[in-house]
Amino acid sequence: MTLPRRLAAEAIGSFFLFAAVIGSGIMAERLAGGNVAIALLANSIATGAILFVLIAVLAPLSGAHFNPAVSVALALRGRLAGRDLAPYILAQLAGGLLAVLATHAMFDLALLQWSAHARTGPGQWLAEGMATFGLVLAVFGMAGRPPAEAGGVIALYIVAAYWFAASTSFANPAITLARSLTDSFSGIARADVPAFVVAQLVGAALGALAARLLFPAPDVSR
Repeated sequence: MTLPRRLAAEAIGSFFLFAAVIGSGIMAERLAGGNVAIALLANSIATGAILFVLIAVLAPLSGAHFNPAVSVALALRGRLAGRDLAPYILAQLAGGLLAVLATHAMFDLALLQWSAHARTGPGQWLAEGMATFGLVLAVFGMAGRPPAEAGGVIALYIVAAYWFAASTSFANPAITLARSLTDSFSGIARADVPAFVVAQLVGAALGALAARLLFPAPDVSR
């Protein structure tokens, strides 16, 4: 696939993934009547469902990363060319930021806003590192499998991580940044973003190392 087609797939996939995360959070909060557990359940199911669809449809085009941490991990293992890493991340960020604006517009909210949801502390950072580690391990473990099969496993992992991770598993630097721009159920205060991103990148790097041990197939550069 040409780089423009792959970048378009990453941008479109990130747009719909981020819109699902934020939009389902807004919808769930409105309908759950103050029951946070029900809202989180709805949010996690919607996220897992759209992730399965996006991986099944777009993995043959771009690999369906939608996540800078995953792209970095794949680059570390030689599965994404180093020259393509920055364009991939920019496409993911662009699609995700557009999704924030579109989602706010759908729900008649202010387009530009900062989140006031504090998410910080060692437990939250550990949760982000663990969640991203597991995600990267799942990505490498399913490498070479049919997109629908890989999508099912990765989507189920994310649904589970919403519940076992104290942070509700952002596990994605791009979506962490995007969620700082929405003062809704899924938001995160911008002051808390840097520590989350560092934890995610550390988790991704460790996940890539663990994958090299567990899945020692030869790395292939594009």
